Amino acid sequence: MARVSVGDPAPDFSLVSQDGEVVNLKDLLRRGSGVVYFYPKDRTPGCTAEAGAFRDSYPEFTKLGAELVRISSDSIESHKCFADDCGLPFRILTDADGEVRRKYGVSSSMGLIPGRVTYVIDGGGIVRYVFSSQLQATRHVKEALMALSSVAGEEGASKPHRAERPARSPL
Repeated sequence: MARVSVGDPAPDFSLVSQDGEVVNLKDLLRRGSGVVYFYPKDRTPGCTAEAGAFRDSYPEFTKLGAELVRISSDSIESHKCFADDCGLPFRILTDADGEVRRKYGVSSSMGLIPGRVTYVIDGGGIVRYVFSSQLQATRHVKEALMALSSVAGEEGASKPHRAERPARSPL
């Protein structure tokens, strides 16, 4: 399974959200940049903390013109309950068979736990930043905002879509 890296085109996907809406990458990027983050499972301590951190910073993401989605293999029903319980303003997508996770090359930790990886994708569909850390769940928010600020600055200056920051390795 090849991992998607900085500078690669982001693989397209069509997945169903907690509200039954079909979401694909092209639609996600209509406004500008996108943040796609994969996480292990609804209602676990790390995933709940991560979701809350993204929720609390959601206004900053929208100010930067970014759409945010999270993806796991949990069911639509599980996502709906989780989103309602946590007051999440963004969509959670169901990748029941793990196809999109495989397209992005998101591996499992210790071969058992689905990986936690965040991708920042520019409006042209190019991966601009990758952050992977199973244990530092809430750090994904800080890393994504930092990368989005850089992308927004470059796009505002009409610079080409090049990765300025190397992909992070798992911590």
